[in-house]
Amino acid sequence: MKVAPRVRLLLLVALFLTPIAASLIVYHFFRPEAAANYGELLLPPEAITTHAFSSAAAGPFTFTSLRGRWILVASDSGQCDAACGRKLSAMRQVRLALGRNAARVARVFVVDDLALPDSAAIGPADGQVVLLPHPGVALPPGATNDRAHIYLVDPLGNVMMRWPAAPDPRRMLRDLERLLKASQVG
Repeated sequence: MKVAPRVRLLLLVALFLTPIAASLIVYHFFRPEAAANYGELLLPPEAITTHAFSSAAAGPFTFTSLRGRWILVASDSGQCDAACGRKLSAMRQVRLALGRNAARVARVFVVDDLALPDSAAIGPADGQVVLLPHPGVALPPGATNDRAHIYLVDPLGNVMMRWPAAPDPRRMLRDLERLLKASQVG
């Protein structure tokens, strides 16, 4: 059976155009999710505040004392209502679920008002640093003054990711595990 030259040319063109057409169809109608992470990456990352705080247990504190570790930061009232307690509990659970990598992560709770922290509401400290602002000094906006999110500070001191105040701990854990596995520092 002899195939006409024009048909042969059309078959050859179709052979090369089929993968292109298929990729365009998949791209437009079957888009994968844009990101694999649950938390919101903050671009560009900002340096954590150099503002001085008072630690409830150890006196003067700056975030540079935790340089070299990943830091989970949450802020709320010192009276710590139920939503605040759930936020701190999620941070504690995620850190403990990291297992052997838990020592690479520090937890910081910033009291963003003048209310003294209620230890019963905050829960077990087990390594959590509780920071108090100096009276009369306003906290800068960002990770240390945002009740709506939990922030992650990298070992170099950059605020680089945030999760909602009521996070899904499993998805938050997955994000942290991925970051700790890929991290060359901290």
